[in-house]
Amino acid sequence: MFRNDTFARAGNNHELAASTYNLILGAVLLWGFALNWWMVTTIPAEVVKAINPIAFVIGYFASALLGIFLIHVSKQPIVSFIGYNLIVVPIGLVLVMFIPGHSQEHIVNAVQTTALLTVGMMALGTMFPRFFQRIEGALFWALLISIIVELVQVAIFNVKLEIMDWIVAVVFCGYIGVDWGRANNIERTVDNAIDSAACLYLDIINLFIRILEIMGSAKDLVDD
Repeated sequence: MFRNDTFARAGNNHELAASTYNLILGAVLLWGFALNWWMVTTIPAEVVKAINPIAFVIGYFASALLGIFLIHVSKQPIVSFIGYNLIVVPIGLVLVMFIPGHSQEHIVNAVQTTALLTVGMMALGTMFPRFFQRIEGALFWALLISIIVELVQVAIFNVKLEIMDWIVAVVFCGYIGVDWGRANNIERTVDNAIDSAACLYLDIINLFIRILEIMGSAKDLVDD
């Protein structure tokens, strides 16, 4: 999702077999999701909510941006992995506050739906890499415009339209296909596997959040 030089590292100096490379990429992804799950099940939401909002926002962006910086500048796997965790942890704290507002049924359904969409988009990204390369620019602008629209809705009109969750979910589905295709078109190294996992983690976790929001909104409509 975020732009760095990882996907520009094309070449034939492969250090790993394709199967090993994808295994490492998948393991790093699972580590991030497992860490988020542990945080959600262990850290009380009240503890995170008690943090000063301004301090939380500053800490969130400081940690995430430092993580992105480390991934961008380093070709050392351990440094990139530290950067990956600096992205995963603040998102986990957001999930600690976000998840309890939804039913267990919706959470399970959102996880299942996200997993199915992720596998499907990865398959499409493998089969049609050129198509996803062509739509990357459109996805970037669609996401940027969506973020601006949502900020205006909340800040000025104090409303949130459900359609925006659908739009952003579609955008992140596209990004999964883009980033998976690009991840398998660069040199197969441990560092590149970790860096690629960071991009895919952001795609997948954002897709999960939007799907959970959509399911929650649908329940509210039924209850009304």
